Amino acid sequence: MNKDGKAVAPTIESFTAAARSANWGAAPGFGVILTNESGADTWPMTSATFVLMHKQPTDPVAAAEALKFFNWAYAKGGKMAEELDYVPMPGNVVNAVHKLWASEIKDAGGRPIFALSN
Repeated sequence: MNKDGKAVAPTIESFTAAARSANWGAAPGFGVILTNESGADTWPMTSATFVLMHKQPTDPVAAAEALKFFNWAYAKGGKMAEELDYVPMPGNVVNAVHKLWASEIKDAGGRPIFALSN
């Protein structure tokens, strides 16, 4: 039974619904625990994997390469994630992550080290 009192099956769709409905902006660095998220289709016990990065990395070139990889994973890794029994992040979450990268992960001069055009 989920927060809305609905019995749901543990599926990629119900896990995705939980991630999509979460208030990711409410916790610094997207540190949300996906427990009892609202929504008729949400699975009640879901979790996300986190990646930690310094806001001002000592090696901005390496950090930019890491962000390029994660951008590729968000854009092209969904099917692979599902094959490994993971759930791709919903588009609304990916968009929020991209905005965070641009606004908070910067080089020593204060310039973003990653842009979506990378």
